[in-house]
Amino acid sequence: MNISVLGAGAWGTAVAIALTAKNKVLMWGRNQAAMQEMQAQRENVAYLPGFPLPDNLELTADFSAAMAHVAGNDSLLVIATSVSGLRPTLAACLPYAPQNVIWLCKGFEEATQLLPHQIAREILGDGVAIGALSGPSFAQEVAQGLPCALTIASTSPALCQRVVQALHVNAMRVYSSDDLVGVEVGGAVKNILAIATGVADGLGLGLNARAALMTRGLAEISRLGVALGGKAETLMGLTGVGDLILTCTGDLSRNRKVGLALAQGKSLAVIIEELGHVAEGVRCAQAVRSLAARLGVDMPITNAVAGVLFDGVSAREMSMRLLARDSKQEVS
Repeated sequence: MNISVLGAGAWGTAVAIALTAKNKVLMWGRNQAAMQEMQAQRENVAYLPGFPLPDNLELTADFSAAMAHVAGNDSLLVIATSVSGLRPTLAACLPYAPQNVIWLCKGFEEATQLLPHQIAREILGDGVAIGALSGPSFAQEVAQGLPCALTIASTSPALCQRVVQALHVNAMRVYSSDDLVGVEVGGAVKNILAIATGVADGLGLGLNARAALMTRGLAEISRLGVALGGKAETLMGLTGVGDLILTCTGDLSRNRKVGLALAQGKSLAVIIEELGHVAEGVRCAQAVRSLAARLGVDMPITNAVAGVLFDGVSAREMSMRLLARDSKQEVS
């Protein structure tokens, strides 16, 4: 199968590496000098160092060439940008009339509070098969070929089958779902909760506190997912509780690292500069706080994280506010 991956960051590169096992893969990056360096070294030194690129992975900075590679109906276009880059990337793809499009980003668009599939429908219309690839996965482990399970969410059974055919190989297992809302909400909100657990761990609040944050955080994910039309059972699967566990506890989690740094008193600007990668939970927190308020969904942990990120609340004050909440019956 011909596959083009648009975006040469860590996750895009890792997925491109995995896809080469069964497919003809071309990875596009907008920085020509960076792509030339990557071609010369056969390694993405900037974003995924230490993992050689397979010989059959083609690289280009020519957008037209990347789109021509997936001109056929039996091809697959994989968008590996951040959520903020999804809209302009889809708009650039539109003149080439792609037939099968999936994305790897997780979050809500900050200005509109739209999920990725809503953005895609807005730009591509109803005639294109679209889907979200999500699940508990760190780029470094995927590139290393360690076991991993993902979910492709789409209302198109044919697209789901296409993605399973392309990626379900070796140590990677791919499941399918028709619940785009549930899959995308789980992938988005877990990043915010990883910031919260990073703060708690950074403050030395203990493993009990981490477990409590994750459990009550899952309740927040479920409330929002169901309010937006997702299925509660989806959020108990790979893209809900599975991704939540990984992102809140794994040392490779960028969002967890943001929380740890906030607990040290670092400013957000410094944290982002030191991180050198996108941490989707930062922008997502603002969007989810606004969306939850509009829908009347109770999300105290999300609100607390947004307060630290954007309102000048200290990390310790955030934890104290959560601990000071009134007791109530435990319900989802």
